[in-house]
Amino acid sequence: MDDKRELLNQLRIDRSAPETGSRAPLIVAVVIAVVIAAGAAAWWFLAANPRLVVETTTASAPAAQGSAPTAVLQATGYVTARRQATVSAQITGTLSEVLIEEGERVEAGQVLARLEDTAQRAALGQAEAQLAQARAQVGQFQAQLAQARRDHTRQQDLVGRKLVSVQAAESASTQVDALAAQVLAQQRFVDLAQAQLRSAQVQLDYTTVRAPFPGVVIAKAAQVGEIVSPLSAGGGFTRTGVGTIVDMDSLEIEVDVNESYINRVRRGAPAQAVLDAYPDWTIDAHVIAIIPTADRGKATVKVRIGLGVKDARILPDMGARVSFMEQAAPADAGTPAPPPKGVLVPATAIVQRDGRSVVFVVEESRASAKAVTPGQAYGELRLVEGIAVAARVVRTPPAGLVDGSKVEVAAPAP
Repeated sequence: MDDKRELLNQLRIDRSAPETGSRAPLIVAVVIAVVIAAGAAAWWFLAANPRLVVETTTASAPAAQGSAPTAVLQATGYVTARRQATVSAQITGTLSEVLIEEGERVEAGQVLARLEDTAQRAALGQAEAQLAQARAQVGQFQAQLAQARRDHTRQQDLVGRKLVSVQAAESASTQVDALAAQVLAQQRFVDLAQAQLRSAQVQLDYTTVRAPFPGVVIAKAAQVGEIVSPLSAGGGFTRTGVGTIVDMDSLEIEVDVNESYINRVRRGAPAQAVLDAYPDWTIDAHVIAIIPTADRGKATVKVRIGLGVKDARILPDMGARVSFMEQAAPADAGTPAPPPKGVLVPATAIVQRDGRSVVFVVEESRASAKAVTPGQAYGELRLVEGIAVAARVVRTPPAGLVDGSKVEVAAPAP
């Protein structure tokens, strides 16, 4: 019995003994330390090996050189009109009628607006009356001259028959000469009155504003009741124009060409224009003229480009991109020349590293510097030798990009 009791006592739990501490806090601490260490290692790795975000493009093979024109230069500019006028009255006056609206087509000589003409019509009536008076006086003096000539004839007859004195005959002759002079003087008054009448008529015509050439109204600048004047008046209450007309048949493009490349442009050379509003529409064009002056601030020369088509979609002040073309001479009659050696890449992709021209090619998220030999320029592209066709090249390498740098290709712009 004693042995069984002793065995039961050994199996009984001693409540007075101290409890052993839990291991859970230690495990949590270890996990946190591991996470912190992993984060620090990742941060150090990324900081030591940053990825550069770059834009890439594909190197393309040049086309065979034949009789097809090739682009040698590109420039941007705007559509302009050679004939554009802000039409105004030639005198100061108040508008009584405005007969135009934006977008309306007008013909040469069409009435666009009228001014109040009360004063001008009164002046015209006065000039007409003065002319009538002058002509009436001419008739009066001509009648007197005719009578004086008949009297002079009779006096001459009487002098021959010794019935009157010679002095009476001389007086009759003098009267004829005086009246003839008065008729001539009065005729000059008639000429003066006619000139005054024409002047009054011109002033009346000035109250009617007409289109100087056929075109389209692009702006209506004044309303009925406003004062218009050919001179600029202070205070902003006087309009200097009624509307603006553009001759749509005179539209052309003006571009600014960098003066370093102006030697590639020649008068009459073919070109192609693309409007920003219609990027899929290529317009045949040609060089009209090179303006013989340079912009000192922008280092550019202005070039006028003529359009080969007249289309209602072409509007003044539209943005445009012009490619200047050059006609390549064929190598043999009927046989196109082989394509030049090399590939085409953007000119901005070629950079200098250690005194060499290099292009960075992206291979498996790393940039590899490839030494190249630059060749002929094709607009914004450059022919180079040293890389393969379809290679992914960095369009504009940043200054920190070196051989072997890790890169991340930027997503294309939407």
